Amino acid sequence: MRLVYICVLDLRNRFSFDLIIFIFPCVLIRRILYWRHWFSMGEAPAFCFDNLQNGFGLKPKGLETSADVGDKTFVIGGADNDSTSYIGVKIYDKSTGKWVIPTVLGTKPKASKGHSAILLNEDRIMIIIRGSTPDDCIWFLEVDTKYVKEQRKILGTEVVAWSRGVRGDAEKPVVISGPSGVGKGTLINMLMKEFPSMFGFSVSHTTRAPRGNEKNGVHYHFADRSVMEKDIKDGKFLEFASVHGNLYGTSIEAVEAVADSGKRCILDIDVQGARSVRASSLDAIFIFICPPTMRELEERLRARGTETEEQILKRLRNAEAEIEQGKSSGIFDHILYNDNLEECYENLKELLGLNGSAPTNYKPSPKGIDLPLNHSVSKIDNKILINCETLELEKASKNLIALDVSSLKGGAPGRTRGLNVYALDSFSDGLNEKLS
Repeated sequence: MRLVYICVLDLRNRFSFDLIIFIFPCVLIRRILYWRHWFSMGEAPAFCFDNLQNGFGLKPKGLETSADVGDKTFVIGGADNDSTSYIGVKIYDKSTGKWVIPTVLGTKPKASKGHSAILLNEDRIMIIIRGSTPDDCIWFLEVDTKYVKEQRKILGTEVVAWSRGVRGDAEKPVVISGPSGVGKGTLINMLMKEFPSMFGFSVSHTTRAPRGNEKNGVHYHFADRSVMEKDIKDGKFLEFASVHGNLYGTSIEAVEAVADSGKRCILDIDVQGARSVRASSLDAIFIFICPPTMRELEERLRARGTETEEQILKRLRNAEAEIEQGKSSGIFDHILYNDNLEECYENLKELLGLNGSAPTNYKPSPKGIDLPLNHSVSKIDNKILINCETLELEKASKNLIALDVSSLKGGAPGRTRGLNVYALDSFSDGLNEKLS
């Protein structure tokens, strides 16, 4: 035990201090220094808490946290045993006095050793997982975002949605559609060949059995029908279709995994699939490849020599419908006419912001945040401050990490990107050292 001077804010004069002597454990000294710094800068923390289960407006109960949003209280967590919590969600409606178990969309965090919760902008709650891996410690529970409101209207029930937080940004995925024989596959192969480290394909899901040397996770994600149907119902798929009795689809996680690897995802899907993706929460660029004329398309199909006459006629009928939808449906942002392959390819690169062979919009894969098991959290405006626990007084001002949440993008049911992370070497440095 030591005698410690604590600075106390005088409400009559916002930034004057009275010195009062208290007896406190040494471990609280860094909290005192933290408050003293922000008060001296003319800023007061919105809240500060030592226990991982506490936060601004949050009422702890064991391994649970709670946050009030309007007339609802969202309770997060629950105990599996004395040291591990599961991440469940329940809602107390103060207007009716009843508990509600909401429909939970998205992939939720794994069981943990505890968590902190910080309310952001009345529409989502940031969850910081204790003792998690660097790429899995920041999550967002969306409670009143646009996506949640839409799903609440569709499902007719209370809805919350999980989204994993990721440092940095990612390029928008590219949706490329067009009728069979228009040359979209050739254009995509040209992109992949010229920029092998920049673009990647999402791996589709299917309920059919593997064929030949097909490998799970490489050619397809092979799934049980019941599992895939549940994931579709839970909003985890961007688009899906039933083909010859089997389900095929593109999951949100498959697209996000490409972005996590530092690449830009390309989706080669038909117009109906593009319509579904456009209606989803995915922020993408939609490009339709169109033939110069139907006669030209027919000549290309016949020149391939891979279809029967009946198949060619069917593809032409489908192409007419797809071209009409591609031009008039409002699904696509851009329409490219492939009357000359090289010119069309150059136009495609221009749309994607590419200049020659330099991938000007390439961004490296996002890094996680390596947090120690013991830490505390506070919030100032759009910055979340994480104070890493240390017993030594001389290190108290050297263990702060700041998360800037002012530029968040994306969200449920995919990733929430745009987290900026800074290290504070000392209080006087301010938020000016960005982590590499």
